[in-house]
Amino acid sequence: MAPEGIHVDDRTDQHPGRLPVVLVHGAPDRSRNFRAVVDLLDDLPLVLYDRRGYGRSIDATPAGSFADHARDLLGVLDGRRAVVVAQSVGCNVAMTAAAMAPASVAALGLWEPPTAWAAWWPTDDLRRSATDFAGRANTAALGEEFNRSILGDDRWESLPETTREMLRREGAAFRTDMASELSAPFRFEDITVPCVVGCGTATSSGHHEGGIRLAAVLGAELYEVEGADHFAPLSAPHVWAELVRRAVTLATPSS
Repeated sequence: MAPEGIHVDDRTDQHPGRLPVVLVHGAPDRSRNFRAVVDLLDDLPLVLYDRRGYGRSIDATPAGSFADHARDLLGVLDGRRAVVVAQSVGCNVAMTAAAMAPASVAALGLWEPPTAWAAWWPTDDLRRSATDFAGRANTAALGEEFNRSILGDDRWESLPETTREMLRREGAAFRTDMASELSAPFRFEDITVPCVVGCGTATSSGHHEGGIRLAAVLGAELYEVEGADHFAPLSAPHVWAELVRRAVTLATPSS
């Protein structure tokens, strides 16, 4: 059963008898940013949800770690085995859940996981930015600053005030996610389920090389896409939809 306050959009009744496919968003983000991807996957039994502190789950009790978010994900599964496909920070949630309950995860699809705690991460800027964000006292200012950097000032100012206020409030959950990147939430050797790791060549903060290295660490399939960036669900939904399909293909029937 989904935890209290967590908004879930469960479409599995449209495809009875098949393994659910759960999409996990990044930070600061929300499930509605998968809309273009979902349009390309109407043949799959999808489950989407807003992680606590984001979007329609903004009023849920705050999470303190990726472990809290992983327990939420397992709650969304509600005892079902599923394919889990995640974006950015959401990958750390998905991997933590897979380490906690491998029998619940049939396969993982991971787009550019930011594993800043790993000694083999190729650049220092990911750790530096996560450390900076994790140390911010004013989370509302952090939420506005980060979204302005992504959207641009003109786009930010054009948003309804209710939307801007939500994005400011998401700064608290974002800070927790950034702090959680700085220490290992799971052991890589505990990820035993089949995985595909996706990364693009037009990304930043070491995510391209980091994705290649993570795939090697996990023994995972590598899905490398020329010209794709970190925000592929929005900028290249067909690329992200292909990641989902590759993860579904990796899933094996429950023994």
